[in-house]
Amino acid sequence: MNENVSLADSPSQPPDMGHKSLQVEQFSYDNKSVQLFAFATIFWSVIGMLAGLLAAVELYYPGANLNLPATTFGRVRPVHTNAVIFAFVGNGIFMGVYYSLQRLCKARMFSDKLSRIHFWGWQTIIVVGAVSLLAGYTSGKEYAELEWPVDIAITFIWVIFGINIFGTILKRRESHLYVAIWFYIATWVTVAMLHIVNSFERPFSWFKSYSWYAGVQDALVQWWYGHNAVAFFLTTPYLGLMYYFLPKAANRPVYSYRLSIIHFWSLIFIYIWAGPHHLLYTALPDWAQSLGVVFSVMLIAPSWGGMLNGLFTLRGAWDKVREDPILKFMVVAVTCYGMATLEGPMLSLKSVNAISHFTDWTIAHVHIGALGWNGFLTFGVLYWILPRIYNTPLYSKKLAGTHFWFGTIGIVLYAVPLYWAGFTQSMMWKSFTEEGQLKYQFLETVTQIIPLYITRSIGGTLYLSGVLIMVYNLYKTVKAGHLVKDEATSAYPLPKAITTHGKEHWHRWIERRPVQMLVLSLVAVAIGGILEMVPTFLIKSNIPTIAAVKPYTPLELQGRDIYIREGCYNCHSQMIRPFRDEVARYGDYSKAGEFVYDHPFQWGSKRTGPDLAREGGKYPDSWHYNHMMDPRIMSPGSIMPNYPWLLSNEIDTASTAAKIRAMQSLGVPYRSGYDALANTDLQTQARGIREQLAKDKIKTAPNAEILAVIAYLQRLGTDIKSVKP
Repeated sequence: MNENVSLADSPSQPPDMGHKSLQVEQFSYDNKSVQLFAFATIFWSVIGMLAGLLAAVELYYPGANLNLPATTFGRVRPVHTNAVIFAFVGNGIFMGVYYSLQRLCKARMFSDKLSRIHFWGWQTIIVVGAVSLLAGYTSGKEYAELEWPVDIAITFIWVIFGINIFGTILKRRESHLYVAIWFYIATWVTVAMLHIVNSFERPFSWFKSYSWYAGVQDALVQWWYGHNAVAFFLTTPYLGLMYYFLPKAANRPVYSYRLSIIHFWSLIFIYIWAGPHHLLYTALPDWAQSLGVVFSVMLIAPSWGGMLNGLFTLRGAWDKVREDPILKFMVVAVTCYGMATLEGPMLSLKSVNAISHFTDWTIAHVHIGALGWNGFLTFGVLYWILPRIYNTPLYSKKLAGTHFWFGTIGIVLYAVPLYWAGFTQSMMWKSFTEEGQLKYQFLETVTQIIPLYITRSIGGTLYLSGVLIMVYNLYKTVKAGHLVKDEATSAYPLPKAITTHGKEHWHRWIERRPVQMLVLSLVAVAIGGILEMVPTFLIKSNIPTIAAVKPYTPLELQGRDIYIREGCYNCHSQMIRPFRDEVARYGDYSKAGEFVYDHPFQWGSKRTGPDLAREGGKYPDSWHYNHMMDPRIMSPGSIMPNYPWLLSNEIDTASTAAKIRAMQSLGVPYRSGYDALANTDLQTQARGIREQLAKDKIKTAPNAEILAVIAYLQRLGTDIKSVKP
């Protein structure tokens, strides 16, 4: 059963009401909001990818860090990820939703004022978020780094967006909810749930907080959020855009309506369970890991069902694909979606994950989705929308085709070297000599793949060059046309009662009731999260405690916050898996009870540098001092940035008491009244480290941040006895 493409346009026939026809109503679509989000999408695509290119260069040329706090890889990388996900893709989502929803509902957006508040509020969040990340204000949780005031602002603007889209749906003139709208509804409700649950924080200053969760529980919540941010921010809304814009661009009906139903409900139910596959072989309970694996493998079916539904929509239109650059972008986008959603479940298999995790293989996988699926579909939608709202043809199809090939070659040159690098890393990490010793030092595994990092940056440059070609092409298109701010149209009003003939399918009933679809979508996505998290939080035996593990001292706590501020978790993990090579290289594997006072957890997801879980006591204090001043002094060939400001910046001792009180409120067992004494203990411990440094002829200021960082690094892994061959 096909769903005709005319559902995306105003019907020419009145609805079947069982009584006299209604009069056609005249109204207009709001294209101004679409224009604003389109321009923002273009702008942030350039900014986000420039930040990504800088980060890529920093990985093989440390001088690109510029010896400045704001330009180090640890701070630039989260700016890049947030700019691409929430600025570029986020604005792309809003652009596509605001354009398509009006036409699918045959109604103007519920409120022009809310549309403008949404637009300017979202751009403000992006700017404040980027500035705060560069300044070092971060929660330390991947894809959720923005601090608590920004989290509150995101919640407010997301509610504004929800009111606007549901107000539009409720005042629609079309009884049928087209498939794209299902995905928009599921996106809104699920992202709201994910953001609120993951953002529970305990503020201790106007722009800093600690995660409400600790250790294993924090890791589970974070990757329940992190995986499903990919699912419900980078996937489901884009599937909605695919179901609208692909049939429109091809002028073909959606291949299968029944398949779209199966695709939607199975996808949103299964996706939410898969987060634990990011934590395989970690201290997370085995049952949670196994759930993540099972549901990840199950995801192949609905994901590929959606991909095939998109590609089969083009049956009979392949001649047009060869000629139309918009369809070329969309075909590659849907193909990349299929590749990424096959590879993701494959990476969740424990045997494969043992090879891929912590390597650049994961980075390649993510960018197939980001550059191919999200990037290319966004470009296709931009090329489709802007000529129409400006009532002018695209300036140059030839330039659009050039952009397509620059982008496609850029993706290949980006991803293939990283796949190669990932395999190289894993094989070198796991190699032993005939005598049973590790064959390679960690730094050798870094320098070996630098040529691949260089090639990756060339691919990124090509991709960015294609974007700049698009900017010029769309600029010329806009300049040649005139914005149709209020696009006049007409449609029959939605009758109060609709007559049905014969037995009605259950899904037709839901499609006329958006509130019920919202509730059912929330139930579908909430089940998995509840069943995964409740046992982890309520069954104490799942997270056994270790008596030897004590809270951080005030100086160590300050050092940990500096470590998080500098984004060290972007390159270093603190999670030793139970593999022979990891135990031989780092020490005894990590236990769940070691992390009960970690707000937030710092397990990491990538090893550009070695694991630090057992770093304490491996090197003297002077080694860490020199390593932070210039890593190449102690490790020739290192690609780590310099951190000279740690030697001169002073510890913010004025915040110590507030930090202790915040930790106490989260259950960390500091004794009553300790907040008033904490700085005394801090100074005593700092004095001891200064004395150790003085023995190696290193003079340090009494409150230098380097003392806190050294204290934290020397503490890691020392609470329990490390077993190392």
